[in-house]
Amino acid sequence: MKKNVKFTLDTTKPLPLTKKQKAEIQALSELSDSKIDHSDIPSLSDEFWKKAVNNPFYKPTKTSTTVRVDSDVLAWLKSQGKGYQTRINTILRAAMLHKIKH
Repeated sequence: MKKNVKFTLDTTKPLPLTKKQKAEIQALSELSDSKIDHSDIPSLSDEFWKKAVNNPFYKPTKTSTTVRVDSDVLAWLKSQGKGYQTRINTILRAAMLHKIKH
């Protein structure tokens, strides 16, 4: 009988890398692209990409909120066409990921 294990990762406080992991990352960063062995990766045909779909299991949850935004910022976002709320989310996600990485 298999036992499920649940693990929650706090993305704001990632686990520190071990010396071995740091050494491996350093070695990989010094490796030129021409030295990387791609032989175990099958090439993907145009036919594959014609049938490709977004991951059907990834469904980020959305939360409705009210945010006060400067009028000129909102005008700029809307001036780029439909989807200004999606653009706001994309900008905020990029800022979040940048903050997490640093």
